[in-house]
Amino acid sequence: MISVAEATYLIAATIRPLPPETRPLAQAQGRVLREPLHADRDFPPFDRVAMDGVALAFEALAAGQRAFGLERVQLAGQPPAPLQNPAAAVEIMTGAALPPGTDTVIRYEDLLIGEEADGRRVATVQVLPPARGHNVHRRATDRHQGELLLPAGTHLGPAELAVAATVGAAEVTVTRRPRLAVVSTGDELVAISQVPLPHQIRRSNGLMLQAAAQAAGAEADLFHFDDDPAVLRRELPALLRGYDALVLSGGVSKGLADFLPAALREAGTRELFHEVRQRPGKPLWFGQYPEGAVVFALPGNPVSSFVNFYRYVQPWLRAVQQPQAAPEPAHYAALAADVTFRPPLTHFLLVRLTSAPDGRLLAHPLARTQNSGDLASLLHCDGFVELPAEREQFTAGEALPLWRFR
Repeated sequence: MISVAEATYLIAATIRPLPPETRPLAQAQGRVLREPLHADRDFPPFDRVAMDGVALAFEALAAGQRAFGLERVQLAGQPPAPLQNPAAAVEIMTGAALPPGTDTVIRYEDLLIGEEADGRRVATVQVLPPARGHNVHRRATDRHQGELLLPAGTHLGPAELAVAATVGAAEVTVTRRPRLAVVSTGDELVAISQVPLPHQIRRSNGLMLQAAAQAAGAEADLFHFDDDPAVLRRELPALLRGYDALVLSGGVSKGLADFLPAALREAGTRELFHEVRQRPGKPLWFGQYPEGAVVFALPGNPVSSFVNFYRYVQPWLRAVQQPQAAPEPAHYAALAADVTFRPPLTHFLLVRLTSAPDGRLLAHPLARTQNSGDLASLLHCDGFVELPAEREQFTAGEALPLWRFR
């Protein structure tokens, strides 16, 4: 049996970035960028009007002029025509390019607009601007042409997609999604749509792990195998060759029907470890198929499977999508209550998270007894904190590593 730190190290040693592929930008949500994107022009690319109102020359205001005849109206998207009369103004809308001959914008709220007897419209300035250039977003004040906007390795969310769109990246090079085979095992498991007999349960673990894998950016196919060595010998080799990783649930402990470790070894998978000094999830099995998938064989108890996925599988999935594999930065939360845990095991303690008035993230241990079979307990928590095996007592206010799943 190995420690959590040793298990983490052995899993990290198998991380290899997946190859890149080119995708339309509209299909790149959640993907990891594999090319740098630079500004193709200045941001903004012109002197941009920042308020609805009128554009005029500040020099005329400085000379004491307050009433300005309006030459025309300019909307956003229209090419800017020069101001013909330096004592006049242009009625202008937010987002429009500042007309040549003007340098300041007075918003409607600071104007009085009326009509002369000859039908001409006149804007009278009621509130003077503080300086030349007021309400003008000057060219290149945000970014300069050629400036790096999105480096390789950026996770593409809504803001990143918008930036990519504005520089014309209709297609982007991103990491291929990890391909996972999620496999539940067990004779006691029946289809979700089936009414189970008293000694049976529905297949919830597989769907849970598939959903968690998809949320981590993977494509995940779902399988189920009964506890039959012949079935495992027949079905596992194709999965080991055809996927980047296998995530299995059940059949990895020391019971009479726990055939998975032997079947995986028989199929050619090299066992890297079996059993970790942790609770829940001690029977965790991990291995690697030559030139094929890595294998996470998780215990069948639902909380054990769930916690082990977020502690080990999700970091692996995120790392293989990065152009350079790097550990994810650690997150911490402060215990909201004292905790005692005496077994010499690393304990993954389920917690509910709240934010304190002083800004600390507080981890509240679940009030009810935690056990690895209580699937419904996951509904009332947001993650788990990691209690090191070397200690028994943990005090309120102490910061501990946090693994969030909500």
